[in-house]
Amino acid sequence: MDKPIITKASGEKGTFSYQKLHHSLERSGAIEETIIDVINEVESLLYEGIPTKKIYQIAFGLLKESTIPFAAKYKLKQAIMELCPSGFPFEKYIGEILKYQGFKVKVGEIINGHCVNHVIDVIAEKDEKHFMIECKHHNTSGYTCDVKTPLYIQACFKDVEKQWMQLPGHKTKFHQGWVVTNTKFSDDAIQYGLCAGLHLVGWGFPDKESLREQIDDSGLYPITCLTTLTQREKQLLLKSKIVLWKELCNNSKLLVIAKIPGQRINLIMNEAHALCKGIQS
Repeated sequence: MDKPIITKASGEKGTFSYQKLHHSLERSGAIEETIIDVINEVESLLYEGIPTKKIYQIAFGLLKESTIPFAAKYKLKQAIMELCPSGFPFEKYIGEILKYQGFKVKVGEIINGHCVNHVIDVIAEKDEKHFMIECKHHNTSGYTCDVKTPLYIQACFKDVEKQWMQLPGHKTKFHQGWVVTNTKFSDDAIQYGLCAGLHLVGWGFPDKESLREQIDDSGLYPITCLTTLTQREKQLLLKSKIVLWKELCNNSKLLVIAKIPGQRINLIMNEAHALCKGIQS
């Protein structure tokens, strides 16, 4: 039987990939038996033109029935999109990943450039490395970061770098501008980034150092992954600047601070503990 045609978030058509679904389920930590069961059920429900979002919803629902911790990790991409349209939780989240990697981090700083001042999302320093990072968050799938963004960020970086070079000890440091996004880059954006020396980090780019892989490596999953939280509760936590689910593991008071009803706290904490235990093991 021919593979059914699927509709991607971008509107493009493609063929259903057993391997891609298997790999995404595998990343959640699910065992092979569960993965095969989910794939078989998904395949039985496929139809011509099925949106990839629908495939995700089916797989997520089946995984949630099997075990909540796996479902929480499986919904990672959606969870990143839920990090609030304001963007600040995403900047803070990227800062936490860089802290895990040993960087000293500042978020939301106003920096003097050579010509004008700039609001920098994240500044990261380690040893002789000094990075200026712009975070581009999108809350809908199918978006592509085109070449205009890296062109603009490189211009900002060069203005900031010129000022940085006048600071004591900075002439020997390695300075670089970054663009980090939870979506993908266009081919032109990648080509420009490579040519200009601008470091690009997207959901699946670059290979072995993509945003998705850095999250999996660090185990720093956002609180929006928690399946027991309602959308309102997620926003309450984010407004209280609680971004990581590990922040909840040993501190249920954070749920009280975010004004989450007492009868729901045990349910949410049980999932948070299960997730934290799974990551640490």
